[in-house]
Amino acid sequence: MIEDKQSKSKVTSDKVVPKVLALIALISILTTLGILVTLLTETITFFTRIPLTEFLFTAEWSPFTSSPKYGIWALIMGTLKITVIATIVAVPIGLGSAIYLSEYASKTARKIIKPTLELLSGIPTIVFGFFALTFVTPLLRSIFPDINSFNSISPGIVVGIMIIPLISSMSEDAMSSVPNKVREGALGMGATKFEVARKVIVPAATSGIMASIVLAISRALGETMIVSLAAGSTPSSSFDLTNSIQTMTGYIVQVATGDATFGSTAYYSIYAVGFTLFIFTIIMNLISQWITHRFREEY
Repeated sequence: MIEDKQSKSKVTSDKVVPKVLALIALISILTTLGILVTLLTETITFFTRIPLTEFLFTAEWSPFTSSPKYGIWALIMGTLKITVIATIVAVPIGLGSAIYLSEYASKTARKIIKPTLELLSGIPTIVFGFFALTFVTPLLRSIFPDINSFNSISPGIVVGIMIIPLISSMSEDAMSSVPNKVREGALGMGATKFEVARKVIVPAATSGIMASIVLAISRALGETMIVSLAAGSTPSSSFDLTNSIQTMTGYIVQVATGDATFGSTAYYSIYAVGFTLFIFTIIMNLISQWITHRFREEY
């Protein structure tokens, strides 16, 4: 009797669990489709009012003036400035940390350092924003007095600090997955530990390293609170890093907090900007997947 009940329970669970899991997967898909449909619908409404050519080929973004302009390149330039600075900061530090943790650190040091690095991921981004505004910016102004209170450099540096754990953790996992026999073979041929790391381990883990960098860049593109607090709200298509800028996410925050009335062209513009950011993110994710498959090493 007990065995019969157990067998019936297993049969029931085998039938129910797949259906529950399928329902959960379906909910995720439907949620994504709902977001995409909403984004597309409101974006199309915006383009019924503003020509696509003006949106794509104009460098001025001033939706709240008497003669509004909707040239997305001013916001794209602000976003790219932050992303490039963040990448310059995060890649060397994150990759260096990964090499140390994978090739040099003892087990004890790894157990302490890796969780400490990953703690950065748990800090709220608004805290990073105030850190950029109240500490990094005054520090930069004490060295370079011509930098404005709102600029590209300070939030770029702090966004870079924020994405370091993403690069270091994923890169370290990729390097640690390289078999020890590869290291031992290189050391046996007379290579130093640094040469093994630089010429053997890093090339072997290229797939995971590049994927981590691309995903970190994608994370930097979508950062909101840091740039909203420390970058300013002045859209600019120039290459100047010392003056106030506005990113795509920063503009969305500005409008969403009540700067535009519901149903106005400025209101619908946040969906067009959001859709542009969505396209950027999709492209970065596709690049990450392509790199992962293109350079994957199998042992």
